[in-house]
Amino acid sequence: MVETYKNKFNKKYGFDKNKSHSLTSISKLTGYKRSGLQTIFNKGVGAFKSNPGSVRPNVKSPEQWAMARVYASINKSSKAYKLDKTHLIKK
Repeated sequence: MVETYKNKFNKKYGFDKNKSHSLTSISKLTGYKRSGLQTIFNKGVGAFKSNPGSVRPNVKSPEQWAMARVYASINKSSKAYKLDKTHLIKK
């Protein structure tokens, strides 16, 4: 099984691998400002809507795609981190 960025996040912070988190809880755990995470989330929704051909078939909603981008962005070894790191501001 492929380990997702969400799985990696949950492993790092001691949660069940499939546990979902809100932007607020991710902000509290990581120390990043919620406003920056919201910006990344909004970019994910926009990408889902503007380029539907790039969305994997198992993704069912813009919000699911956007949360995946948030989880990827807070993982410093991801391409999303390189694109979104200007929005990741510590509190």
